[in-house]
Amino acid sequence: MGAAPLEGTGVTMKRSASPILQRLAAFALLIASGVVTHAEEKAAVIVAIGGPGDAAYAGVFEKWAGHWERAAEAAGATCERIGGEGDAADSLTRLREAVATHGGKSAEPLWLVLMGHGTDDGKEPKFNLRGADLSVLELAEWLRPVQRPVVLVAGFSTSGAFLKPLSGPGRVIVCGTRSGRESNFARFAGYLAEAIADPATDLDKDGATSLLEAWLAAARQTADFYKDQGRIATEHSLLDDNGDGSGTPADWFQGLRAVKRARDNQPADGLRANQVHLLPSSADQTLPPEAKARRDELERDLASLREAKGTMSEDDYLAKIEAILVQIARIYRGEIRTE
Repeated sequence: MGAAPLEGTGVTMKRSASPILQRLAAFALLIASGVVTHAEEKAAVIVAIGGPGDAAYAGVFEKWAGHWERAAEAAGATCERIGGEGDAADSLTRLREAVATHGGKSAEPLWLVLMGHGTDDGKEPKFNLRGADLSVLELAEWLRPVQRPVVLVAGFSTSGAFLKPLSGPGRVIVCGTRSGRESNFARFAGYLAEAIADPATDLDKDGATSLLEAWLAAARQTADFYKDQGRIATEHSLLDDNGDGSGTPADWFQGLRAVKRARDNQPADGLRANQVHLLPSSADQTLPPEAKARRDELERDLASLREAKGTMSEDDYLAKIEAILVQIARIYRGEIRTE
């Protein structure tokens, strides 16, 4: 095949080149060309520490919360901590008020991080706070009026019971367990807290660690813990970002792609979670909200094309991929397109 220019970039690429290489080359060129920065909207992070139950857990949860606070500070995000040592206030009331305060309209997500213990009696799962506990039904009501994307990190035992009732469009949910029956202490939340802004977990080397990348790293470390200790694993994390309430386990992934499907052949989760970063890359920091939204939409189009690759000729496939990449390139040049 011959070479084809990337329209508007002055760069010529071989049509036979890998679509991934095309995209990386386009990104590298356009980022290097320089884009005017802007005053972007910021994410909001609420970190809630539940009741420790045993005093031995108090310091553990405090340490994990510290990781989130430092990551939020590095990202320039608004951050509010609720609960923990020295906080005698009513955690349930404060948490409700915080969700309402930070739930206003924004393109940037509200991160709600819940760490501690949970209970599930089969009727109304709860996250154990200091004082009155938070039920999944209460949280569902609090989140209903939120006007921005929501990232819920339910990093507590029995948290899998929160997934289905809270799943929905515009939400990314990570649970420390796959059901309410996994009720032992959940270590997963600690690994995720360490990974969320760790450059070492940036698998695709795009300059930022996505929630998907951090989740996969934390799930792997959790599994390794039980394997190394010769213990039966009592926590199996799930990710839901397509709103179907089913969740996808980490062992369905190879790299950043899910290679398994549910029995109903619905696509696995992961794409949206890989577009969510608490600490964005320098390239993302240059993009206004509408540009990022369009870029994310185009990346989802790329994923759909990849799924349909077997139904079209190679020339047709590469042509469509290139057309999308050109649009992404123009976004990074400041030529925002919303059609």
